[in-house]
Amino acid sequence: MTPTTHRLPVLEYLQRQLDATLADGAVTHMRYPTAISQLLGLRIVAIGEAMAAVELEADAALHGNQQGTVHGGLLCELADAAIGTAHSTLMQEGESFTSIDLKATFLRPVWRARLRAHAWAAHRGRTISHYRCDIQREDGKVVASIASTVMTLRGEGAQGR
Repeated sequence: MTPTTHRLPVLEYLQRQLDATLADGAVTHMRYPTAISQLLGLRIVAIGEAMAAVELEADAALHGNQQGTVHGGLLCELADAAIGTAHSTLMQEGESFTSIDLKATFLRPVWRARLRAHAWAAHRGRTISHYRCDIQREDGKVVASIASTVMTLRGEGAQGR
C-alpha cells in the first residue's frame, strides 16, 4: 500500500463508490469491480449490511439460449454477484468467502429487460450464512428467485482467495 492509499472496510468502500464520494487512492481488501461484473456489464445500484442490488441490461440477442430467451445461467450469475456483494459487506481484513450452493427457480422468460437482483441475508451465522435473491424486470415482475449458502473463510482458508 502506498502512502496515498486509504484502506476502507468493504461496505464503506462500496457505499462511497455508489455515492460517487470515493476518494482517489481509496481501496478495500476485496476486488471491485470484479472481472466478471465488468465483462457482463453488471453494476451495483444499492448496498447495505448483508444486502445488495445489482443491475444488468439483459438481451436475448447477446445473452440468449437455444429457445431465444435470456439464458438461465446469466440469471444465476446476476444473483450470485448480488449475493456475493451482499456477503462481502460483512468481510473483515483477512476474511474471504465461497458459495456452497445455489438453487434457482425460474418464474418467467426474459427477452430484453433491465434486470435487478436484490439479495439479502435470510440467516447470518459466524461461518455459514443463507441468502435469498429475487430478480425483477423493470416492471416489477419477478423472473427468478434464488437461494444460496455462503461460507465465510478465515485464516489459512482465506489466503489467496
